[in-house]
Amino acid sequence: MDAEIEPVCSAKGCRRDAVYEVRWNNPKIHAPERLKVWLACEEHRESLADFLDRRGFLREVAPFR
Repeated sequence: MDAEIEPVCSAKGCRRDAVYEVRWNNPKIHAPERLKVWLACEEHRESLADFLDRRGFLREVAPFR
């Protein structure tokens, strides 16, 4: 039986619905074309993106598909 997975925010302790994809990669260990994705609710979009941007990992933020 396949259970449908509900997309929730990746912020620690948050269980809100995801509305953004925060796309990133670590250039020291990932090929440039590989993107990792954290999901974010409206409240945590900026803090998750800022965390990654300070480390040079943030590539883009887009609406969740």
